[in-house]
Amino acid sequence: MPCPLIANADVIRVTRVDACGRPVAGEDNGYVFDCFATLAMNPNVEDGEDVVYTAANGRQCGFKRGCPQFNGYDTELNFFSVSPEFIEITTGNPVVFDHAGKPIGYDDCSLKCNSGFAIEMWAEVLGEDLCDAEGGGDGAWIYFLMPWVTNGMLGDMEIGAEAVSLVLNGATRAGGGWGTGPYDVMATNVAGTPGRLLTPLGPTCHRRTMITTVAPPEPVCDYTPVLALAS
Repeated sequence: MPCPLIANADVIRVTRVDACGRPVAGEDNGYVFDCFATLAMNPNVEDGEDVVYTAANGRQCGFKRGCPQFNGYDTELNFFSVSPEFIEITTGNPVVFDHAGKPIGYDDCSLKCNSGFAIEMWAEVLGEDLCDAEGGGDGAWIYFLMPWVTNGMLGDMEIGAEAVSLVLNGATRAGGGWGTGPYDVMATNVAGTPGRLLTPLGPTCHRRTMITTVAPPEPVCDYTPVLALAS
């Protein structure tokens, strides 16, 4: 698949992770939606300290460029759907339930820095030979995975005559226990059989970007189940 082009973003899935970055198995630990505008992933980098060797006569004898320090990505998700389930997973803010136990709202409370979540996003791919006659799948997508995002916090909200969007801010961490993940997100053989990641992210990695022929999950305005990691 030479030179694929990223088209519009399609679907996002968030998954609750524990304080060690491991996905939490259970019926109410995932959420899939498509009512969002943008997901920004901005590198957080500290400039390195340059070393300059200057002689007494002012001549520069040597120079060593400092190595920048990559701290991760600062994420900013602009979305439209005010879902208590999504906000609870990403910020840790408690859900408000009605008399039948149905989520109808949420409370804004203190920031929970020990909570975390993973973000997966699928974006459509444009290019030639997206549908391999010898393989499976219904096309191709660029798949983004940030397996450990912390400090989830809602940004400014302004309600007026125009359409209202909300902002969720967060920051990635490296390492964690995502492993090969709890979901089938890539083809595992020539036939295109969906399966989990073949290799986990390294201990210093914050994001994985790859092409997949496994279609994204369908958006559901409710909690979705998360399976246990493979042993």
